[in-house]
Amino acid sequence: MNIKRTIKQEILKRLSPKRAIVIYGPRRVGKTTLIKEIVAESKSKKIKFISGEDVNVQKWLSSQSIEELKSHVGDTELLVIDEAQYVNKIGLNLKLIIDHIETVNIIATGSSSFELSNQIGEPLVGRKWQFELFPFAQLELKEYEALHETQARLEERIIFGSYPEVVLAENKDEKQMILESIVDNNLYKDAIILDDVRRSQKIIDLLKLIAFQIGQEVSLNELSNALGLNIETVARYLDLLEKVFVIKRVGGFSRNLRKEVTKTARYYFYDNGVRNAVIQNFNTLDLRNDVGQLWENYLFMERLKKRKYQNMYANMYFWRTYDQKEVDLVEERDGKLYGYEFKWGPKKVKPPKLWLETYEEAEFEFINKDNYLEFIA
Repeated sequence: MNIKRTIKQEILKRLSPKRAIVIYGPRRVGKTTLIKEIVAESKSKKIKFISGEDVNVQKWLSSQSIEELKSHVGDTELLVIDEAQYVNKIGLNLKLIIDHIETVNIIATGSSSFELSNQIGEPLVGRKWQFELFPFAQLELKEYEALHETQARLEERIIFGSYPEVVLAENKDEKQMILESIVDNNLYKDAIILDDVRRSQKIIDLLKLIAFQIGQEVSLNELSNALGLNIETVARYLDLLEKVFVIKRVGGFSRNLRKEVTKTARYYFYDNGVRNAVIQNFNTLDLRNDVGQLWENYLFMERLKKRKYQNMYANMYFWRTYDQKEVDLVEERDGKLYGYEFKWGPKKVKPPKLWLETYEEAEFEFINKDNYLEFIA
């Protein structure tokens, strides 16, 4: 089955010699498959498809020589650079191509946002369109299944996630093998190579600790003590894991109410299946004590995908007070606050009284299995 990716048509629409298309995302979410489909549907006749992992490509594509770049690009109409993060000063060289080879369209992909954005951000100001590709979104999958099929597959997606290979796998054993392969072979690759991390076991141990703290504030001091690392190193590793699309950081929301928690952060995994592979737990929900955490992680990431794919621009936070009043997700959109509380069970909860008193114009919604599809898809 070929699942249509939401961003494909937007990318095709924006292809232009004046701006590069940059696609970020975790490894094995289908970036290469997507750009091959785009190549097949583009109107370009002369296409050059290269990989940033190729040392020969790295040499000429990092040259900063207009003549050398011209000699390799030639009369190419569409230049596709997969794994562009491995090319030194890729942003500056793409700028030279855009400025001096006026007929070429460019698509570049990368699995590590920090390396690609650091190199591309400033050189390509006003010269790029940026997209992010995730594991399959329910927004994408709903086009291929009836409502009762979606509901029947909910538990499976909460446990095994939605990486393309996993979704398309025929049975649970195969799904588990794929996820273990992703974690063992791909998850840490960019972090270790690009930031010269030599203590990779510490990163694995850190992820395991984060996996058990979904929906909770993370203490750098506690992580530091548990791992035997200084706080600065822990903070750097967390930042690194976010920039290679393993986890997502969320800060606390406050408008200076003294009772509000703002100095700590919460972390979510980009994919539930990866989270469960990290802790080696693929048990069914009736055998687990972390269903609430899995549900919250699933809803958080599916909502993030929806906002990204539908251009719903919002700042996102959690809200909690020191006396344990909280809202799981706060979106600040168009000058208004929207609070969401996630519960696996059917029992509804009332919004915290202090939330309503402090933010009188804010909205509040309870998300459970009855209404979650409206929220994410």
